Amino acid sequence: MLKIAVLVSGGGTNLQALIDAQNRGELSGGQIVRVIASRPDAGALERAKKAGIPGAVVRRKDYADASAFDAALLAELEGCGAELVVLAGYLSILSESVVSRYADRILNVHPSLIPSFCGKGYYGLKVHEAVLAYGVKVTGATVHFVNEVPDGGAILLQQAVEVWPDDTPETLQRRVMEQAEWKLLPRAVALFCEGRIRFEGRRAFAVEEKEAGQ
Repeated sequence: MLKIAVLVSGGGTNLQALIDAQNRGELSGGQIVRVIASRPDAGALERAKKAGIPGAVVRRKDYADASAFDAALLAELEGCGAELVVLAGYLSILSESVVSRYADRILNVHPSLIPSFCGKGYYGLKVHEAVLAYGVKVTGATVHFVNEVPDGGAILLQQAVEVWPDDTPETLQRRVMEQAEWKLLPRAVALFCEGRIRFEGRRAFAVEEKEAGQ
């Protein structure tokens, strides 16, 4: 079983999607062993507790500088033996030292169809506000690998979601989560744990089970 650490900042709906998938036996080959929050009041910590998953808090302002924070985060990840790191609503940008330590082993879910509405400053409701302001008819979600560029890593999975004329940022956010994020993220984690991912430049692809087993 690959050990999975999930990084969170908020209520933890994407974490819950992963927990539910794990309980249904859909994360074959992997197990969530730690939930690490960027703030002590993150609702995701309560979800982890209810699921019997150990939680921890690593908050930037508790450390003198960025390098001390990075060391603390790496200590948590290495302490639980994490082999895959999943960003599930994690609002901090990981440093190059963390990304390089877990190169091609960090997955993130972003609430748009990358390369649209992504990068530094695009997170949470801000993404959906931008989508509505621009007037596009289709948005969605993307699961991608994390590199040193915000939202710039290899794309693994995407799902389109229709934008409705009467949408607010809140209604659109909810529909993107329900129709895309909560489905894509468990699927991506399962593919990684099953060894069914190959890279081609800026894209990552699921491979057939027979091919993966060869």
